[in-house]
Amino acid sequence: MSELPTELKYASSHEWARLESDGTVVVGITDHAQDTLGDVVYVELPEMGASVDAGSEVAVVESVKAASDIYSPVTGDVVEINPALEDEPETVNSSPYSDGWLFRVKVSGPEELEDMMDADAYQTEVDQS
Repeated sequence: MSELPTELKYASSHEWARLESDGTVVVGITDHAQDTLGDVVYVELPEMGASVDAGSEVAVVESVKAASDIYSPVTGDVVEINPALEDEPETVNSSPYSDGWLFRVKVSGPEELEDMMDADAYQTEVDQS
């Protein structure tokens, strides 16, 4: 497994979240998740402006092996989706922590990020699974 970015927060459902300077949170899936899924062939993203709740299903990533639900780690409104994934869903495989991000949320409570795991805790959870 690649080195986990320490500036991110992680969910046990294998999403990552990054708090931006403007108060929004960018969400993607971890390297472990994309590796487990295999070659991503399609990404269904949430609607722009959709209200999402922490822990709710908001997107789907489909691979040659399976389809996997993606959960929002935070509550808020979707303010941006990654348009590159429509034509190049495989970006989730090649760049899960940068170009392969999924969506951005204007959070209603950034304290939800405090309930997420840091890189060390997430790595420990992955190692034990």
